[in-house]
Amino acid sequence: MKIPMVDMLRGYRPIQKETEEAIKKVLEKAHFILGEEVNEFEKDFAAFVGSKHAISVASGTDALRIAIIASGIGEGDEVITTPFTFIATSETISQAGAKVVFADILDDGTYNIDPVSIEKKITSKTKAIIPVHLYGHPASMDEIMKIAQKHNLIVIEDCAQSFTGKYKYQGQWKQLGTIGNCGTFSFFPAKNLGAFGDGGLITTNDDKIAQKIKTIRNHGSSQRYLYEMEGYNSRLDTIQAAILKIRLKHVAKWTEMRNEVMKKYNAALKGVCQTPIVKENCYHSCNYYTIQFSSKEERDFVQAHLNKQEIANQIYYPICLHLQKAYEKLGYKRGDLPVCEKIQDRVLSLAMYPEISDEEIKIITSEVKEAVNSFKKAKV
Repeated sequence: MKIPMVDMLRGYRPIQKETEEAIKKVLEKAHFILGEEVNEFEKDFAAFVGSKHAISVASGTDALRIAIIASGIGEGDEVITTPFTFIATSETISQAGAKVVFADILDDGTYNIDPVSIEKKITSKTKAIIPVHLYGHPASMDEIMKIAQKHNLIVIEDCAQSFTGKYKYQGQWKQLGTIGNCGTFSFFPAKNLGAFGDGGLITTNDDKIAQKIKTIRNHGSSQRYLYEMEGYNSRLDTIQAAILKIRLKHVAKWTEMRNEVMKKYNAALKGVCQTPIVKENCYHSCNYYTIQFSSKEERDFVQAHLNKQEIANQIYYPICLHLQKAYEKLGYKRGDLPVCEKIQDRVLSLAMYPEISDEEIKIITSEVKEAVNSFKKAKV
Protein backbone atom coordinates (compact mmCIF):
# COMPACT_ATOMS: atom_id res chain seq x y z
CA MET A 1 0.00 0.00 0.00
CA LYS A 2 1.16 3.55 -0.74
CA ILE A 3 -0.29 4.59 2.62
CA PRO A 4 -0.58 1.81 5.24
CA MET A 5 -3.11 1.61 8.09
CA VAL A 6 -0.23 1.65 10.58
CA ASP A 7 3.50 2.30 10.21
CA MET A 8 5.10 1.02 13.39
CA LEU A 9 8.65 1.63 12.21
CA ARG A 10 8.17 5.40 12.33
CA GLY A 11 7.45 5.24 16.05
CA TYR A 12 10.18 2.70 16.69
CA ARG A 13 13.16 4.50 15.15
CA PRO A 14 13.32 7.40 17.66
CA ILE A 15 13.43 4.94 20.58
CA GLN A 16 15.32 2.13 18.83
CA LYS A 17 18.54 2.45 20.84
CA GLU A 18 16.71 2.62 24.18
CA THR A 19 14.55 -0.37 23.24
CA GLU A 20 17.44 -2.51 22.04
CA GLU A 21 19.39 -1.79 25.22
CA ALA A 22 16.41 -2.93 27.30
CA ILE A 23 16.14 -6.15 25.29
CA LYS A 24 19.87 -6.75 25.63
CA LYS A 25 19.66 -6.52 29.43
CA VAL A 26 17.01 -9.24 29.47
CA LEU A 27 19.12 -11.45 27.19
CA GLU A 28 22.14 -11.02 29.43
CA LYS A 29 20.17 -12.00 32.54
CA ALA A 30 18.35 -14.83 30.73
CA HIS A 31 15.31 -14.57 33.01
CA PHE A 32 12.68 -14.80 30.30
CA ILE A 33 9.57 -15.77 32.28
CA LEU A 34 8.28 -13.42 35.01
CA GLY A 35 11.61 -11.62 35.22
CA GLU A 36 12.05 -8.40 37.15
CA GLU A 37 11.08 -6.29 34.13
CA VAL A 38 7.58 -7.79 34.29
CA ASN A 39 7.12 -6.61 37.86
CA GLU A 40 8.60 -3.20 37.03
CA PHE A 41 6.30 -2.76 34.04
CA GLU A 42 3.25 -3.74 36.07
CA LYS A 43 4.14 -1.17 38.74
CA ASP A 44 4.69 1.54 36.11
CA PHE A 45 1.40 0.69 34.39
CA ALA A 46 -0.54 0.76 37.67
CA ALA A 47 0.95 4.16 38.47
CA PHE A 48 0.11 5.46 34.98
CA VAL A 49 -3.57 4.52 35.12
CA GLY A 50 -4.05 4.96 38.87
CA SER A 51 -5.06 1.41 39.78
CA LYS A 52 -3.97 -0.57 42.82
CA HIS A 53 -3.07 -3.64 40.79
CA ALA A 54 -1.90 -4.24 37.21
CA ILE A 55 -1.31 -7.89 36.31
CA SER A 56 0.14 -8.74 32.91
CA VAL A 57 -0.87 -11.77 30.85
CA ALA A 58 -0.07 -13.25 27.45
CA SER A 59 -2.66 -11.40 25.33
CA GLY A 60 -5.62 -9.06 25.41
CA THR A 61 -7.90 -12.05 24.89
CA ASP A 62 -6.43 -13.78 27.94
CA ALA A 63 -6.88 -10.55 29.89
CA LEU A 64 -10.62 -10.74 29.23
CA ARG A 65 -10.82 -14.48 29.86
CA ILE A 66 -8.93 -14.38 33.14
CA ALA A 67 -10.71 -11.24 34.40
CA ILE A 68 -14.05 -12.95 33.76
CA ILE A 69 -13.07 -16.14 35.59
CA ALA A 70 -11.38 -14.29 38.45
CA SER A 71 -14.56 -12.25 38.92
CA GLY A 72 -16.50 -15.44 39.63
CA ILE A 73 -18.45 -15.49 36.36
CA GLY A 74 -19.28 -18.94 35.03
CA GLU A 75 -21.89 -21.59 34.33
CA GLY A 76 -25.46 -20.31 34.53
CA ASP A 77 -24.48 -16.63 34.45
CA GLU A 78 -25.34 -14.10 31.75
CA VAL A 79 -23.02 -11.32 30.65
CA ILE A 80 -24.23 -8.32 28.64
CA THR A 81 -21.94 -6.82 26.03
CA THR A 82 -21.93 -5.25 22.57
CA PRO A 83 -21.95 -7.24 19.31
CA PHE A 84 -20.19 -4.38 17.54
CA THR A 85 -16.68 -5.41 18.55
CA PHE A 86 -14.00 -8.06 18.00
CA ILE A 87 -15.03 -11.60 18.93
CA ALA A 88 -12.56 -11.79 21.84
CA THR A 89 -15.03 -9.82 23.95
CA SER A 90 -17.77 -12.43 23.55
CA GLU A 91 -15.87 -15.68 23.05
CA THR A 92 -14.18 -15.31 26.43
CA ILE A 93 -17.60 -15.06 28.10
CA SER A 94 -18.70 -18.31 26.46
CA GLN A 95 -15.40 -20.02 27.22
CA ALA A 96 -15.90 -19.22 30.91
CA GLY A 97 -19.21 -21.10 30.73
CA ALA A 98 -21.48 -18.05 30.82
CA LYS A 99 -24.05 -16.95 28.25
CA VAL A 100 -23.42 -13.96 26.01
CA VAL A 101 -26.27 -11.44 25.87
CA PHE A 102 -25.94 -8.75 23.21
CA ALA A 103 -27.24 -5.19 23.67
CA ASP A 104 -27.53 -2.55 20.96
CA ILE A 105 -25.24 0.44 20.57
CA LEU A 106 -25.82 4.18 20.67
CA ASP A 107 -26.56 6.07 17.48
CA ASP A 108 -24.59 9.09 18.68
CA GLY A 109 -21.31 8.77 16.79
CA THR A 110 -19.46 6.89 19.53
CA TYR A 111 -20.62 3.38 18.48
CA ASN A 112 -20.55 2.32 22.13
CA ILE A 113 -23.02 0.12 24.00
CA ASP A 114 -26.38 1.73 24.83
CA PRO A 115 -27.13 1.84 28.60
CA VAL A 116 -30.88 1.76 27.91
CA SER A 117 -30.45 -1.42 25.87
CA ILE A 118 -28.31 -2.91 28.66
CA GLU A 119 -31.02 -2.40 31.26
CA LYS A 120 -33.64 -4.00 29.01
CA LYS A 121 -31.48 -7.14 28.75
CA ILE A 122 -31.02 -7.70 32.50
CA THR A 123 -32.53 -10.88 33.95
CA SER A 124 -32.20 -12.76 37.23
CA LYS A 125 -29.19 -14.56 35.68
CA THR A 126 -27.28 -11.43 34.69
CA LYS A 127 -23.92 -11.33 36.47
CA ALA A 128 -21.88 -8.74 34.61
CA ILE A 129 -21.62 -6.04 31.96
CA ILE A 130 -18.63 -5.76 29.63
CA PRO A 131 -18.61 -2.35 27.93
CA VAL A 132 -16.10 -1.89 25.10
CA HIS A 133 -14.57 1.56 24.71
CA LEU A 134 -14.77 1.21 20.95
CA TYR A 135 -12.15 2.80 18.70
CA GLY A 136 -10.87 4.55 21.84
CA HIS A 137 -13.93 6.62 22.77
CA PRO A 138 -15.11 6.03 26.36
CA ALA A 139 -18.42 4.26 26.87
CA SER A 140 -21.12 5.95 28.99
CA MET A 141 -19.58 4.85 32.28
CA ASP A 142 -21.69 7.01 34.63
CA GLU A 143 -24.87 5.39 33.36
CA ILE A 144 -23.37 1.91 33.11
CA MET A 145 -22.05 2.02 36.67
CA LYS A 146 -25.42 3.24 37.97
CA ILE A 147 -27.11 0.28 36.29
CA ALA A 148 -24.49 -2.10 37.67
CA GLN A 149 -24.85 -0.78 41.20
CA LYS A 150 -28.64 -0.88 41.00
CA HIS A 151 -28.61 -4.55 39.96
CA ASN A 152 -25.46 -5.61 41.84
CA LEU A 153 -23.54 -6.44 38.66
CA ILE A 154 -19.83 -6.75 37.92
CA VAL A 155 -18.35 -4.37 35.34
CA ILE A 156 -15.30 -5.39 33.29
CA GLU A 157 -14.09 -2.64 30.96
CA ASP A 158 -12.72 -3.87 27.62
CA CYS A 159 -9.96 -1.34 26.99
CA ALA A 160 -8.25 -3.16 24.10
CA GLN A 161 -8.63 -0.05 21.91
CA SER A 162 -8.66 2.64 24.56
CA PHE A 163 -5.46 2.73 26.61
CA THR A 164 -4.75 6.38 27.57
CA GLY A 165 -8.44 7.22 27.09
CA LYS A 166 -10.05 9.07 30.01
CA TYR A 167 -13.54 9.62 31.36
CA LYS A 168 -14.73 12.21 33.86
CA TYR A 169 -16.49 9.85 36.25
CA GLN A 170 -18.51 11.47 39.05
CA GLY A 171 -16.67 14.72 38.40
CA GLN A 172 -13.16 13.21 38.49
CA TRP A 173 -10.99 12.35 35.49
CA LYS A 174 -10.13 8.66 35.50
CA GLN A 175 -8.17 6.50 33.11
CA LEU A 176 -10.33 3.93 31.33
CA GLY A 177 -9.98 0.55 33.00
CA THR A 178 -10.12 2.00 36.51
CA ILE A 179 -13.86 2.69 36.80
CA GLY A 180 -15.32 -0.84 36.77
CA ASN A 181 -14.29 -3.85 38.83
CA CYS A 182 -11.59 -4.73 36.29
CA GLY A 183 -10.08 -3.28 33.13
CA THR A 184 -8.54 -5.39 30.38
CA PHE A 185 -5.89 -4.21 27.92
CA SER A 186 -4.24 -5.50 24.76
CA PHE A 187 -0.64 -4.87 23.71
CA PHE A 188 -1.13 -6.14 20.16
CA PRO A 189 1.54 -4.31 18.10
CA ALA A 190 -0.87 -1.88 16.40
CA LYS A 191 -2.42 -0.64 19.67
CA ASN A 192 -1.58 2.71 21.29
CA LEU A 193 0.79 0.81 23.57
CA GLY A 194 1.95 -2.00 21.34
CA ALA A 195 4.44 -4.75 22.11
CA PHE A 196 6.59 -6.61 19.57
CA GLY A 197 4.17 -9.53 19.79
CA ASP A 198 1.12 -10.40 21.85
CA GLY A 199 0.56 -9.22 25.40
CA GLY A 200 -2.20 -8.10 27.73
CA LEU A 201 -2.92 -6.80 31.22
CA ILE A 202 -5.71 -6.58 33.80
CA THR A 203 -6.24 -3.70 36.23
CA THR A 204 -8.25 -3.90 39.45
CA ASN A 205 -8.44 -2.32 42.89
CA ASP A 206 -9.74 -5.55 44.44
CA ASP A 207 -7.02 -7.45 46.33
CA LYS A 208 -8.82 -10.81 46.14
CA ILE A 209 -9.45 -10.56 42.40
CA ALA A 210 -5.83 -9.49 41.84
CA GLN A 211 -4.50 -12.52 43.71
CA LYS A 212 -6.83 -14.81 41.79
CA ILE A 213 -5.68 -13.34 38.47
CA LYS A 214 -2.03 -13.95 39.41
CA THR A 215 -2.88 -17.53 40.33
CA ILE A 216 -4.91 -18.25 37.19
CA ARG A 217 -2.27 -16.84 34.83
CA ASN A 218 0.33 -19.24 36.28
CA HIS A 219 -1.36 -22.66 36.02
CA GLY A 220 -3.52 -22.04 39.10
CA SER A 221 -0.46 -21.81 41.33
CA SER A 222 0.60 -19.04 43.67
CA GLN A 223 3.32 -21.22 45.18
CA ARG A 224 5.46 -23.53 43.04
CA TYR A 225 3.95 -27.00 42.59
CA LEU A 226 0.98 -26.19 44.82
CA TYR A 227 -2.20 -25.78 42.75
CA GLU A 228 -5.29 -24.07 44.11
CA MET A 229 -7.23 -24.53 40.86
CA GLU A 230 -6.74 -25.27 37.20
CA GLY A 231 -5.39 -22.19 35.49
CA TYR A 232 -3.67 -21.07 32.31
CA ASN A 233 -0.16 -20.56 31.06
CA SER A 234 -0.65 -16.86 30.35
CA ARG A 235 2.37 -14.80 31.30
CA LEU A 236 3.73 -11.71 29.61
CA ASP A 237 7.29 -12.67 28.73
CA THR A 238 10.12 -10.59 30.11
CA ILE A 239 11.36 -9.25 26.76
CA GLN A 240 7.91 -7.87 25.94
CA ALA A 241 7.67 -6.31 29.41
CA ALA A 242 11.04 -4.59 28.90
CA ILE A 243 9.88 -3.22 25.54
CA LEU A 244 6.55 -2.05 26.95
CA LYS A 245 8.27 -0.39 29.90
CA ILE A 246 10.17 1.83 27.44
CA ARG A 247 7.15 2.51 25.26
CA LEU A 248 4.97 3.40 28.25
CA LYS A 249 7.11 6.51 28.78
CA HIS A 250 6.12 7.81 25.34
CA VAL A 251 2.51 6.67 24.98
CA ALA A 252 0.85 9.81 26.38
CA LYS A 253 2.64 11.95 23.79
CA TRP A 254 1.72 9.48 21.05
CA THR A 255 -1.95 9.75 22.02
CA GLU A 256 -1.75 13.54 21.90
CA MET A 257 -0.33 13.18 18.39
CA ARG A 258 -3.19 10.82 17.45
CA ASN A 259 -5.70 13.39 18.65
CA GLU A 260 -4.05 16.01 16.45
CA VAL A 261 -4.31 13.62 13.50
CA MET A 262 -8.02 13.15 14.24
CA LYS A 263 -8.57 16.93 14.29
CA LYS A 264 -6.84 17.30 10.91
CA TYR A 265 -8.90 14.50 9.40
CA ASN A 266 -12.11 15.98 10.83
CA ALA A 267 -11.38 19.43 9.43
CA ALA A 268 -10.65 18.04 5.97
CA LEU A 269 -13.71 15.74 5.89
CA LYS A 270 -16.24 18.12 7.43
CA GLY A 271 -19.46 17.90 5.45
CA VAL A 272 -18.18 14.95 3.41
CA CYS A 273 -19.08 12.16 5.83
CA GLN A 274 -19.78 11.72 9.54
CA THR A 275 -16.47 12.17 11.36
CA PRO A 276 -15.60 10.99 14.89
CA ILE A 277 -16.93 12.96 17.82
CA VAL A 278 -15.57 13.37 21.33
CA LYS A 279 -18.32 13.74 23.89
CA GLU A 280 -18.08 16.05 26.85
CA ASN A 281 -16.12 14.62 29.78
CA CYS A 282 -14.29 12.20 27.47
CA TYR A 283 -10.71 11.94 26.18
CA HIS A 284 -10.33 9.79 23.07
CA SER A 285 -7.37 7.41 22.68
CA CYS A 286 -7.81 7.53 18.86
CA ASN A 287 -6.79 3.92 18.36
CA TYR A 288 -8.84 3.93 15.16
CA TYR A 289 -10.10 6.79 13.00
CA THR A 290 -13.56 5.75 11.81
CA ILE A 291 -15.90 7.65 9.52
CA GLN A 292 -19.51 6.90 8.58
CA PHE A 293 -21.31 7.27 5.27
CA SER A 294 -25.00 7.67 4.43
CA SER A 295 -25.37 4.13 3.06
CA LYS A 296 -23.59 0.84 2.50
CA GLU A 297 -23.43 1.59 -1.22
CA GLU A 298 -21.59 4.85 -0.62
CA ARG A 299 -19.22 3.25 1.89
CA ASP A 300 -18.41 0.37 -0.45
CA PHE A 301 -17.87 2.78 -3.36
CA VAL A 302 -15.40 4.86 -1.31
CA GLN A 303 -13.59 1.75 -0.10
CA ALA A 304 -13.20 0.41 -3.64
CA HIS A 305 -11.80 3.78 -4.75
CA LEU A 306 -9.27 3.85 -1.89
CA ASN A 307 -8.21 0.28 -2.60
CA LYS A 308 -7.61 1.19 -6.25
CA GLN A 309 -5.41 4.08 -5.10
CA GLU A 310 -3.51 1.72 -2.75
CA ILE A 311 -4.64 3.63 0.32
CA ALA A 312 -5.17 1.26 3.23
CA ASN A 313 -8.52 1.17 4.99
CA GLN A 314 -10.51 -1.29 7.08
CA ILE A 315 -14.05 -2.01 8.21
CA TYR A 316 -14.30 -2.51 11.97
CA TYR A 317 -16.65 -4.49 12.00
CA PRO A 318 -18.47 -5.65 8.83
CA ILE A 319 -20.79 -8.23 10.44
CA CYS A 320 -21.92 -7.77 14.04
CA LEU A 321 -21.37 -10.73 16.32
CA HIS A 322 -25.05 -11.47 16.89
CA LEU A 323 -25.36 -12.21 13.14
CA GLN A 324 -22.27 -14.43 12.98
CA LYS A 325 -22.46 -18.22 12.57
CA ALA A 326 -20.59 -18.66 15.84
CA TYR A 327 -23.64 -17.27 17.71
CA GLU A 328 -26.47 -18.87 15.73
CA LYS A 329 -27.38 -20.89 18.82
CA LEU A 330 -28.31 -17.67 20.66
CA GLY A 331 -31.20 -17.14 18.25
CA TYR A 332 -30.59 -13.55 17.18
CA LYS A 333 -31.86 -12.44 13.79
CA ARG A 334 -31.45 -9.39 11.59
CA GLY A 335 -33.51 -6.54 13.01
CA ASP A 336 -32.95 -7.46 16.67
CA LEU A 337 -30.25 -4.82 17.17
CA PRO A 338 -31.00 -2.22 14.51
CA VAL A 339 -28.39 0.42 15.35
CA CYS A 340 -25.55 -2.11 15.21
CA GLU A 341 -26.82 -3.41 11.92
CA LYS A 342 -27.06 0.06 10.40
CA ILE A 343 -23.62 1.12 11.55
CA GLN A 344 -21.84 -2.05 10.39
CA ASP A 345 -22.86 -1.20 6.81
CA ARG A 346 -21.70 2.42 6.92
CA VAL A 347 -18.38 2.69 8.77
CA LEU A 348 -14.87 2.77 7.36
CA SER A 349 -11.59 3.26 9.21
CA LEU A 350 -8.68 5.20 7.73
CA ALA A 351 -4.97 5.14 8.50
CA MET A 352 -4.21 6.22 12.07
CA TYR A 353 -0.83 6.43 13.74
CA PRO A 354 0.98 9.26 15.54
CA GLU A 355 3.56 9.94 12.83
CA ILE A 356 1.30 10.05 9.79
CA SER A 357 2.24 13.15 7.79
CA ASP A 358 0.07 16.11 6.80
CA GLU A 359 0.75 15.20 3.17
CA GLU A 360 -0.55 11.67 3.70
CA ILE A 361 -3.66 13.00 5.45
CA LYS A 362 -4.19 15.37 2.51
CA ILE A 363 -3.90 12.52 -0.01
CA ILE A 364 -6.27 10.26 1.93
CA THR A 365 -8.92 12.91 2.51
CA SER A 366 -8.71 14.17 -1.08
CA GLU A 367 -9.35 10.66 -2.36
CA VAL A 368 -12.28 10.21 0.03
CA LYS A 369 -13.77 13.49 -1.20
CA GLU A 370 -13.26 12.51 -4.83
CA ALA A 371 -14.94 9.16 -4.26
CA VAL A 372 -17.92 10.70 -2.44
CA ASN A 373 -18.38 13.27 -5.22
CA SER A 374 -18.17 10.57 -7.89
CA PHE A 375 -20.71 8.45 -6.03
CA LYS A 376 -23.17 11.35 -5.73
CA LYS A 377 -22.82 12.25 -9.40
CA ALA A 378 -23.45 8.63 -10.39
CA LYS A 379 -26.62 8.59 -8.29
CA VAL A 380 -28.08 11.72 -9.91
